Amino acid sequence: MTRPRAVLVSGAALLLLALPLPAASAHRASPTPRVVSDQMLAPFNLDVSSRSILVADGGAEVVGALARDGSLTPIATDQPGTSGVARSRDGRRVAWTTTVTDFSTFTNTASGLTVRGPRGRTVHSDTLAYETAHNPDAGVHYGVTDPNPSACVTDALTAAGIPVAYTGGVDSHAYSVAAYRDGWVVADAGANDLLRVDSRGQVHTLAVLPAQPTTMTAAMVGALGLPDCVIGVTYDFEAVPTDVEVGHDGALYVSVLPGGPESPVLGARGAVYRVDPRTGASHEVARGFLGATNLALGHDGEIYVAELFGGKVSVVRHGRISTYVELPGVVAVESGREGELWAGTMANEDPAAPGTIVRITGGHEHGRLPVHD
Repeated sequence: MTRPRAVLVSGAALLLLALPLPAASAHRASPTPRVVSDQMLAPFNLDVSSRSILVADGGAEVVGALARDGSLTPIATDQPGTSGVARSRDGRRVAWTTTVTDFSTFTNTASGLTVRGPRGRTVHSDTLAYETAHNPDAGVHYGVTDPNPSACVTDALTAAGIPVAYTGGVDSHAYSVAAYRDGWVVADAGANDLLRVDSRGQVHTLAVLPAQPTTMTAAMVGALGLPDCVIGVTYDFEAVPTDVEVGHDGALYVSVLPGGPESPVLGARGAVYRVDPRTGASHEVARGFLGATNLALGHDGEIYVAELFGGKVSVVRHGRISTYVELPGVVAVESGREGELWAGTMANEDPAAPGTIVRITGGHEHGRLPVHD
């Protein structure tokens, strides 16, 4: 089924994106990013602890620990489309996500969570099989909200390859993972939901993220090359959750990158939700991010959001969004133990730039870097 969603792809395909690099500021920025590795391709997710920094590099198909020379000491190699990584709460297990994509059709043919424990014991949970059997968002309406759109609207969207109306189809892209109780919670960007994976590897639906409505303005319609009859039409896009973190309050915090063109064409539509894990109910915390691919929770209640297409990390304080630091190509962000942030940036083709891991502080360095010798 053709669906107007932002395609989160892994590996070389995403590396072909030509991301804009903002001009350098004449002033020293504070907070200050410091590159600790320039050997990454697509560091989609990080896990930071006092022991080490774990990286899921989807471009290299490697899950590993950051070494002092900037390389990755492999935990697992040949992991197609790996994008999420997390440690268990006791630090004894490591979990990562993988997705196999047929790039000729942009169809995900396999997706799941792998957990490796002591003595190398490995458990794999097949999220695509779960999605095929249950399809939790099957009852969610996407597309034009008007049940009787005009013939002009219907014809225009159909000609543009945009479905007029549909319900959630079968798709799984296990994108991010966080330790949760004695198991895990997975943000499935294909299924538009959060999945709970228990200690035995069993998969359960935790929450379905809501559709993301956008009312088409004249500027949007013109940019998409659609006729004026589409102006004022409200379209429900898919949520596409990209990251999940467990808050100090026990709630889950989720970044979403809505379907459709995630670019200035339709505006900055990414959002952060707070999800009650007991009920699955979600509450919007903030909206207005351009390519919200990852988030991190600060020590004082603030939320940091990686905006891939905005080229920056933003911070949410008391529901208000502001730029925290400009960081071209940022795709991942994670909080450190000493109040610092860690971030991953994508390798870029034009202009050429390596993928990096950076440490962001308020203008000064302190503490020991948690990297492997």
